Formats: sequence, C-alpha cells, structure tokens
Amino acid sequence: MPTLSVFMDVPMMHKLEGTLLKTYKQDDYPDKMFLAYKVCMTNEGQPWVSLVVDKTRLQIAQDPSLNYEYLPMIGMKSFIQASLELLFGKHSQAIVENRVGGVHTVGDSGAFQLGAQFLKTWLRDAQVVCMISTQKEPYGIVFQDVGFTVYEYCIWDPKHLCMDSNILLDVVEQMPHDCILVIGNISDCKWTQSQLAKLMLTIKNKRIFPFFDISSQGLSTGDLQEDAEILQYFVSQGFEFFCSQSLSKNFGIYDEGLGMLVVATLNNQHLLCVLSQLMNYTQALWLNPPARGARIITSILCNPALQGEWKQSLKEVVENIMLIKEKVKEKLRLLGTPGSWDHITEQTGTHGYLGLSHQQVEYLIKKKHIYMPKSTRINFTCINASNIDYITQSINEAILFTKNS
Repeated sequence: MPTLSVFMDVPMMHKLEGTLLKTYKQDDYPDKMFLAYKVCMTNEGQPWVSLVVDKTRLQIAQDPSLNYEYLPMIGMKSFIQASLELLFGKHSQAIVENRVGGVHTVGDSGAFQLGAQFLKTWLRDAQVVCMISTQKEPYGIVFQDVGFTVYEYCIWDPKHLCMDSNILLDVVEQMPHDCILVIGNISDCKWTQSQLAKLMLTIKNKRIFPFFDISSQGLSTGDLQEDAEILQYFVSQGFEFFCSQSLSKNFGIYDEGLGMLVVATLNNQHLLCVLSQLMNYTQALWLNPPARGARIITSILCNPALQGEWKQSLKEVVENIMLIKEKVKEKLRLLGTPGSWDHITEQTGTHGYLGLSHQQVEYLIKKKHIYMPKSTRINFTCINASNIDYITQSINEAILFTKNS
C-alpha cells in the first residue's frame, strides 16, 4: 500500500536563482554575455583570486601541525583580531580600549542573520529597518524573517547619473525614532563635514542604530583605510553599531563565504555582555564556524610580507577596473554615442551603473544577447579585451535605436 508523503503539499519554489541568470543560461546564442556576476572576474573571464591566497592555501594544506578540532563558538580569535585591525586600523583607539569586538560568521548573510536575531530581542522598541545602498541588497529578507518592517532606498540618482548623499540625509530625517539603519555600499558618496555632522546629529537624536555593510574593503579605491573611512569616523565619534564585514570578495575566496559581525560599544563591559548574548544565537544558527578560510586570511594578515603582496594585488585589480571604465567611456565617445559617459569613471569598485533606459536594456538582451539588470548596474570586470568592442558598439546601437523609435 503506497504511503502518502508528508511533503505532498510543498510546491516548487520558482526563484531559486535570479530570473536574469536563468534566462541567460537558457539562451543558446554562442557569444552571449552576462554582465551581472557578483564576483570579481579576471581578463580571462574567471573568478579573480589573489595569488597570495593560492600560495597560502597550499602551505596550510601541507602543514602537518594543524589541529582540526572544532573552533570556539565565537570563532578563530586570531582571525577576529586581524579582521578588526584591518577594519579600524592596527592602532585604533577603539581596539586599544577594547570596545570593539566580533563574532566569526558563516556565509555572506551570516552577520546580518546573527545581528538581526540579537536586535529583535534586545532593541525592543525597534520595529523598522531602513536599508540604504547603491543597489537593492539581498539581505532585506533576513530582517523580514525575524519580524522587522523593511524599507529599502537607493542613493543612485538615475536622472543626474550620480550618487546623491542628500538621499541618505533625507531618509534619515524621515525615519522614525528607535529604528535600525542598514548602510550598504555608499563609498561613492561625497560627504562634506557639515553633511556628516548633520547625519551624526540626526542619528543620535532619533536613537537610530547603525548597521554597516563592508563587503569588499580595498576593492573600491584600492586603499583599505579609505574604503572603511565612514566606519572609522563613526567609531571615533563614540557611536555604538554593528557591521557585517565580508572577507570573501577582497581575498577571492568566494566559496569559503566567511566574515564577521563587528560590534562597537561604549565600553568593554558592554561589549562583553553583547558578545555573550551573541554566542547564544550562534549556538542555534551554526554552533562552530568553519576554519579553512579564516586560516588563510589570518596567515596573510599576520605576515607583513604576505599582507604586502595581498594589498598590491588589490591595487592592481582596482587599477585594471579603472582602465576598463576609461576604455568603455572612450570607445563610446569615439562611436559618437549620445549623452555624457563621465559617470562611468566617477564610480568606484567592481560594479557601477551604465545609466541606460529599460527599453535600451531590453534591446541589449533580446537583440545583442548581452544580459544586465534593468538597473544597468553591471560588473565592469566582466568586460575585457575580447568583448569590449562588441559591448560598446551594442550600447551605441541600443541608444540610437531607441532614440529613433
């Protein structure tokens, strides 16, 4: 007699992967292109990995003295210390005063998962999360799942083709008291001292709790300190906050998916209490974090020679990205493509906006088999010597076609 399954009423989830990527994979055109990969790519079209990472991974694999015991719930302590020094600077006053700490987390959203669980319990008046970034971030669902109402805002101004810091100021001014502000990638915002002062004052007066996302430190400008400048400014002003620090992209170990939930408090006693409560949540979420990625990163950051090699590899990647953007802009200019393209080179990091219309994006996907999001925020490292001419000519063609239609 056949047994009825307890899963018989569970439907298939249709959005296991992005619909854009799914459409791309179903396209049988031989020269199709996908410009929306999350990871940094090489000129050969492969995920970028810092050479020093490959060397360090091999050394660790051949080390007979390694202990493969479970890590503590808080994670690898040397990894946590090295990551904090990377974020705040080795001689940071906050580190000296023991008022910043961290928990070794799992996956790109692990820090948000852990932080959201804690905040839902201990920030009892907080019901709303406002997320602001250069793009739609994937971790809004993390806050929704624990019961927060989530609002998302983008600081990219499609009309003027620039990042607008005033959008962040306006959002903060309109936010309710006692809520959470998730600050994503805003590295291209140009802040004046008066704007920063206004932002700090509003956050303080409204008792807003900041939650930062530092996902690719060093890959925006090539300068590790500059990429974490706003975070360092907040901690120097005595703010308490959380920060999701991802270390997968800037080392090129995407498959390890590791990072930290960074905690900044007023003093060491508060820090110890928060960390002790976070341990309670890690016990339910993942108990013990994996060690391999943390070993690789710690080995590099704690060795001056290896750290120097890694920093140099970041600079080379950023220089290559800047060169790609310059070439795209110049080729569009030589083709006589309508409009100004200065916004391409004014944006930092691997990803940036092209500033095309939805109709132009549709033309590129259907007629030229070039796949990108409707927002036109593409991964510029997907462009290389073998495809740049086709891409720029196709953009020019799409603009001229939509202009004449």
